[in-house]
Parts: sequence; structure tokens; C-alpha cells
Amino acid sequence: MSYRMVLTPRLLGWVVASTLVRLPVAMAAMAMVFLGRGSAGGYTEGGTLAAVYVVGEVVGSGLLGTLLPPHRMRLNLVAGIAVGAVGFGVVFADPHAPTAVLGIGAFVAGAAPAVAPGALRSVLTGSVAEADLPEALSADSVLTELIWMAAPGVVVLLALRVSARAPLGLCAASMAGAALAALGLRALRPDAEESRPRRPAARVLVSGWPIYVTAAAAMSLSAVAELDLPPLLQSRHAAVGLAGVLLVAFGALSTLGSFLYGLRTWPGSARRHSMLFLAATAGAVSVEALVPDLPGIVAGFLLAGCLQPVVMITRGLSLRSALPDEAQTAAYSLMYSIQGIGYSITAAVAAVLVDHVSAGAAILTGVAICAALGAVSAVGERISGFSERASGLGETRPAADATPDRQKANSPSNAHLPDGATS
Repeated sequence: MSYRMVLTPRLLGWVVASTLVRLPVAMAAMAMVFLGRGSAGGYTEGGTLAAVYVVGEVVGSGLLGTLLPPHRMRLNLVAGIAVGAVGFGVVFADPHAPTAVLGIGAFVAGAAPAVAPGALRSVLTGSVAEADLPEALSADSVLTELIWMAAPGVVVLLALRVSARAPLGLCAASMAGAALAALGLRALRPDAEESRPRRPAARVLVSGWPIYVTAAAAMSLSAVAELDLPPLLQSRHAAVGLAGVLLVAFGALSTLGSFLYGLRTWPGSARRHSMLFLAATAGAVSVEALVPDLPGIVAGFLLAGCLQPVVMITRGLSLRSALPDEAQTAAYSLMYSIQGIGYSITAAVAAVLVDHVSAGAAILTGVAICAALGAVSAVGERISGFSERASGLGETRPAADATPDRQKANSPSNAHLPDGATS
């Protein structure tokens, strides 16, 4: 099935809800920095609010995504997004309020909607046939990259042309719209909740830990590649302003990489693809740090932008294959939290190192962290037997458990699909 499946009436509500809930997430950190720029607290207060927001995301996705009852997922999703809109509204309403009040608003804005990534991912994967999962997750990645590519420009335009708090107003309004859109998601309507699925056992969620570690490894590369880019350019005697252009190009190539991966099926399992492209991305980031001239930096950075989204897509396919359906929402949320931790820790290490060693050395330290996490993930698979379980998940399900779409997906005509495309 082509990418047109995402624009069908069945999934159009998902596209609207996903776009509206992701735009504030992509805007939030920069919006809070610009809010601080226009207040007495300056950039320090803005950076503090952005950090508090990220902490809220990590805490919310780790706790809410795993502890909330699955049979009330529709209520959880709508309520979480609505409360997130209130959090953004608090920061927007009075930017001169005490920092503690603004911090609470920022934390709530990050934590309350953190259940949304897992819930919306489950809506998407539950609404398409198993054979169409690579295309669906690629379309999801394309949508994400487009939003993240547009968000910085939207923040800058509103902050400089309207007011410093205007981006936060848009974040609050977008979250409120997302809550309304989530009310209409077919996969989360009450008739789909009457079966009252049980909360997945902790051991089931923990069994997917090699995939979570891969997610953290991928985000460690993002942290050093993006945050150390300006000092790297400066150390190579290039214009620091080029970082903005390269980040836009990075987003564009990430969109292209996501699109190309989803155009066809590929030999091998999604898990193998994930590890292969993780290694390739680490190699590209290493080139960025080691080559002394500007063309090397540009080539390594942009190549990493093209390769990394495949890691993002395939880890989702791997998780879908490795865990039962009832664990998907909680697992996606848990992975989102762990990848945030991986990004934050590596970013903190890189920030400390860049003041004491060269920017290239700081980037290579991030690559080393990625390599260590990748090795832990690979060894964990072998010790736990995870890879053997995942490799057997390409088998068809019993007909009694399959919907008509999934029966079609598991028919002999789809036997050429890669391991990661079915569950």
C-alpha cells in the first residue's frame, strides 16, 4: 500500500491529532528560550524553563505511559493533552510571573501530554494491516520531520514579529485542538474500550529493553551532532550561522530518508536494519568530527541526517514485533522516556566537555557513548534470547485472532515481506 493510505478518512483524524500535538512539542524549548529573551530573567530563565519542560516529558512518558489503565486510553489521551494545553496557557498568560509558577506550567506542559506519543503510535499501527507497517511508520516519521523542520521558523517568526509569548499561545491553542481531534479517533472510541485490556506486566515491558537502549543510543548521536555543531563550525573557522542552514537541511534529508525507506520492503529484519543504520549514522557523525575542513563537516552531518530516521522507524517496527499488542502503548511511551534520558545525559556530557576539549573530541565522546549502548543492546539480545523471539514473529497469527486486513497481510502473497514487517 502506498503513502496515500495515511490520507484516507480512516486515518485523517490521526494525521490531524498527531500534527496538532507534535507542533507544540517541537516548538516548546525554543519558544521558552525566546520567552526568556523578552523578560527580565533573560536567556537563563528561558533555558531553565526549556530544561524543566524536557524533564516533564521524560517523567510523564515514563510514568503516565506505563501506569495509566489501558482500557481508558481515550480518556487518558484527551485529558493529558487538555492538561498540557493548560500548562502552556499558564506560561503564556503571564510571562512575568514568578519563575516557580512558570516552571510548574512548563513541567505540566511537558508531562501531561507525554502519553500521546505511545497512544497515537498505537492508533496508527492498530489501524493498518501488518504488511503496511513499514509504510505507516515511515509516513509517521515523515510527518514528524516536517513538523520539526517547520517549528523553529514558526517560533522565530512569531517571537520577532508578534510578541515573545506568541509562540506559547500557539502551543496552547494547538494542544487544545489536538484534544478535540483525539475525541474523534475511531480506534479509541468507547466501543473499542469495552474489552478492558489489562495493563501489561512489568516483565513484558522490560523484555523489550534492548530496543529501548538502541533508542537511547540513536538520541545520543542526535545530541552531539546538533548541539556541538556551532562550536565545531567555530573551531573550523566557519560561520557559526551556517549551523541554522545545516539544521534545516538535516531535517529535509531526514524527511527524505524516512520517505525512501518506506517506499519498498527491504531484505532482513527491522532489528538488523536498526543496528546497521545506527552504526552507519555513528560513522557519519565521526566523519563530521574528524575531517578538518568545512566540506567534511557538511558531508558527515547531512549524511547522518539521511540515515538516522531509518533507526527511528525500524526501532518502532522492532518493538511492534517483539511485544504483544496490549503492551504497545506503554512500551512506546517507555521508549520515548528512555530516549529522552539518552539525549539529555549525552547533551550534558557534551556541554561539559566542549569547554575543556575540542568540539570534535566532544562529538567523538558522544559516538563512543552510542557505541557502548549499541554493544549493550546487542549483547542483551543474545543473552536474553530476545533476537530469537523477534525473528520468529514474522509467522502468521491464527485466523481467529486476525482481522480481515491482517489475514490479507499474512497471506502467502505477502511471504516476501521482511521479518520486521509482520508480527
